[in-house]
Amino acid sequence: MTGILNARNSLLNSAGLALVAAMLATPAHAQNNAGSQPAADAADAGAPQADNPGQDIIVTGTLIRRPNLKSNSPITVVDSKEFQYQGSTAVEDTLNRLPQFTPDANSNVSNGSDGTANINLRNLGSNRVLTLINGKRLLPSQAIDLNFVPASLIDRVDVLTGGASLVYGADAVSGVVNFVLKDNLNGARVDATYGFYQHNNDDQTLRDLVSNSGYDVAPKSVTDGDTYEINAAIGTDFADHRGNVTMFVGNRHSNPVLESSRDVSACALDPADDANSTLRCGGSSNNQYGLFTLLSGPNKGETLVNAKDGSKSWVPYDSSFAYNYAPTNYFQRSDNRYTAGAFAHYDISDLFTLYGSVMFMDDHTWSQVAPSAIWQGTTFKINCDNPLMSASQATTLCGSDAGTPTTENVFIGYRPTSDGSSPRRDDLRHTDYRITAGLRGKLAEGITYDFSALRSQVVYDESYKNDIDQTRAANGLQVSNVDGTPTCQSVIDGSDPNCVPVDVFGYGTISDAGYNYLYVPSYTHGTYKELVLNNTVNADLTSYGIVSPWASQGLAVAIGAEHREEYLDFQADEVAQSKGTTNSHGTIDVTEVFTELNVPIVENVPLMHELSIDGGFRYSRYKNKGTVSESSYKASTYKFEFNYAPTSDIRFRASYNRAVRAPNIAELFQSQGVGNVSSQDPCSGANPTASDPNATLEACEASGVTAAQYGSIPECPAAVCVQQYGGNPDVKPEKADTYTIGAVFTPTFVPSLSLSIDYYNIKVKDYISSIDANLIIKQCIDSNNPFFCNLFHRDPQSGVLFGTDGYVIATTQNTGYLKTDGLDINGNYTLGLGSSGNLNFDFVGTYLFHEITEPLPGLGTYDCAGLYGPSCGQPNPHWRHTFRMTWQMPWSHATLSINWRYKGATEITSNQTNSLLAGTNYIYGAKIKAYNYFDLAGTVKVLDGVSLRAGINNIFDKDPPALYEGQNNVYGNGNTFPGYYDALGRHIFFGLTAEF
Repeated sequence: MTGILNARNSLLNSAGLALVAAMLATPAHAQNNAGSQPAADAADAGAPQADNPGQDIIVTGTLIRRPNLKSNSPITVVDSKEFQYQGSTAVEDTLNRLPQFTPDANSNVSNGSDGTANINLRNLGSNRVLTLINGKRLLPSQAIDLNFVPASLIDRVDVLTGGASLVYGADAVSGVVNFVLKDNLNGARVDATYGFYQHNNDDQTLRDLVSNSGYDVAPKSVTDGDTYEINAAIGTDFADHRGNVTMFVGNRHSNPVLESSRDVSACALDPADDANSTLRCGGSSNNQYGLFTLLSGPNKGETLVNAKDGSKSWVPYDSSFAYNYAPTNYFQRSDNRYTAGAFAHYDISDLFTLYGSVMFMDDHTWSQVAPSAIWQGTTFKINCDNPLMSASQATTLCGSDAGTPTTENVFIGYRPTSDGSSPRRDDLRHTDYRITAGLRGKLAEGITYDFSALRSQVVYDESYKNDIDQTRAANGLQVSNVDGTPTCQSVIDGSDPNCVPVDVFGYGTISDAGYNYLYVPSYTHGTYKELVLNNTVNADLTSYGIVSPWASQGLAVAIGAEHREEYLDFQADEVAQSKGTTNSHGTIDVTEVFTELNVPIVENVPLMHELSIDGGFRYSRYKNKGTVSESSYKASTYKFEFNYAPTSDIRFRASYNRAVRAPNIAELFQSQGVGNVSSQDPCSGANPTASDPNATLEACEASGVTAAQYGSIPECPAAVCVQQYGGNPDVKPEKADTYTIGAVFTPTFVPSLSLSIDYYNIKVKDYISSIDANLIIKQCIDSNNPFFCNLFHRDPQSGVLFGTDGYVIATTQNTGYLKTDGLDINGNYTLGLGSSGNLNFDFVGTYLFHEITEPLPGLGTYDCAGLYGPSCGQPNPHWRHTFRMTWQMPWSHATLSINWRYKGATEITSNQTNSLLAGTNYIYGAKIKAYNYFDLAGTVKVLDGVSLRAGINNIFDKDPPALYEGQNNVYGNGNTFPGYYDALGRHIFFGLTAEF
């Protein structure tokens, strides 16, 4: 820990020196073209500048609309240049490089992905950040998808830290991300971007490991993952510039990347020794040869496998039979997206302005993982006179009952990998619609209104292909001899006349007809809808004389009401339901009233250039209705903000927000099902106490293990157990207290410098979540706590925690609290270079003090700051920053920009002394060192209205950390964290923008 703090202090000193150097350098007056910047006031925040000084400026995070309004909450602004400098076609990639964000669902997630892209502000969860387009909700909260936002149309993105539930309603707990689009064009605009990855596979340690394991190594050099995006927009003013219509259309296409193409992911990585200090290529015991765990019969408890030579004989299982499932997995999903839309407004008079928008997206993506299997975890029955077994196999399974109709129970892990099988593919499609309409205008001097309606809908279709149906597998294993022909028992009794015998008793012995019978696709369909009706009236009472004696601006007030309806309907076909997915339906109705008040107290007096306060209140009433349940509750949110500027050079700001987040419709009514989780069952194996001294018979009995099962429970294959997930109609709203305090420096003696420093503190009480499966397992076995032990649902026959009947219950509920606090430092400076142009420096850094979780009231807490791994998830370093330096050349309006991304070091959770985190001790992966990435980009104007851009992200092709399975349990893939680290290598891109 001392080393981390020393490194952090050194880094802060370096960053501070850079900012001091910028302050001392000769100032120059220049427009700020940097990517992200601190928000000193509306202008600094990148808000649109008013042609008329009296025109209102809309600031993210407040209901008040008035000229020169300043934000009292920290706002980081990302402008369109940053998306160009990064070659972004996926907006979440650009935001995830800011230190305030932790990657969430993205294109690098394959197994278990729902095809969406999300953002996670302050690592409090994507469900606690409110996402907006032009100040209004993006999509239904349970179906947020940033694929909906075309990167080329972004004018800027406002990232507001701190609760904003008062302004926008539920979900704005960690903050708000507002995408402000270019929606008022007068001409045509075409924007195209093409990018790809280039990587040199030169990690000799990993290459030797893969080669010595008998697997194919990755190519020495790869160029793949190419993506293009093209967007066209056209707009025109009409009615003497009183109206405008802007329309756009776009397409983005991404090609997939396989894990076999990178050293880090060419095989699944496991510990090679008991000390967890070295690597080996691991894999899954659901292998291509055919694993059999005997659950009954004379050899009950033995784990055997078909011989590699194809003979129908069983031999003891060892790790050499494990299946390397990594190569066929996607490291980047394939994706094809179409977007289209239009924006319009028409000023009828000062009293009436009509406005509206229509947006559409169709996004079709595929995830791919290793071939399906007849999975362990399902108890299969095999008849002892099955003609497909050899005599020796029948004797081993059945003993003296061999050759009789008696049945014995087995687990089977058989993954067909011959020509008759293909990787599992998840066909994911989202079709989204968003329509807004509104009427706004000026009622009287200083008094305006805005009545608006928003309707959004997401249609979700999923088809899971190349997956073995376990029910059909069970039928295909019950085979009898009928006149010399192996025949399914289900054909004989008529229950399944299409059944084909499945020969799993040798390597590669399943027939083509058997393949065709086993593979059955499943389908699910979901519809999510949201309707928002909002009425807001703003009044600037300056002209009515309601003004402080010491101020020139008067009191400003906003009042309004909002009604919101949300709808969920999810349907699964019979195949999906047989795998544990259930149908769901629910609605939420919310009615709210709100008000906000801004009071300028003092202006333009010595030592008090400006003093103002801001407060507000929102009252909400919820009605929830599901298929079999109803609930209702009330909630109140409020805020108080303070703004003090002794001079125009410095401004102090502070805010307190009470945010309330009601459960969204998915958290209430989402269908329950089972899914994989990286974990291991301490009670499994022949001698459980050898790997976990706490896993005694008594402790395991508390988790549902019987005395007969103890010592013979199979381990979770590939360290992947199963948890039950889904909604809970009984959850209640969570409450959050958010504090921010900071200062903004805009010294007049350095007119091109702006610097902000803000402390944030966010605590979420009774937070809505599921309890981490690893924590449930650990707490039950270590302490025999009945609460945790009651969350075990062991397979009644075998006691396993995988398959369809063995799992840990991790459905949604109100839990303990989350708390995070830290310091944001934002700086921007432009240095004049005379005839050589300008040099712009842009710095965004975050120091994380704490990231505390209390899983349940009274259980205790753990702090994830500086950690990664089980329970904490992706790396949470104390310090992260981005530092961009841009040379703005006077020749051809060219720019050259270099960006330094720093991610601090982290340690693994399980090596900590905190009892809620402590677990398996690791030597390898105990610490991930700090990472430095450097990106280079440039733009040049080649013709009037036509500019080109190009760049390389991760110039030095830095390899991501290679981790054991289970160390990267949250949004991990390919033995690393691909959303957090640049896992695919250099990203090279080219782009063109043409405006006419």
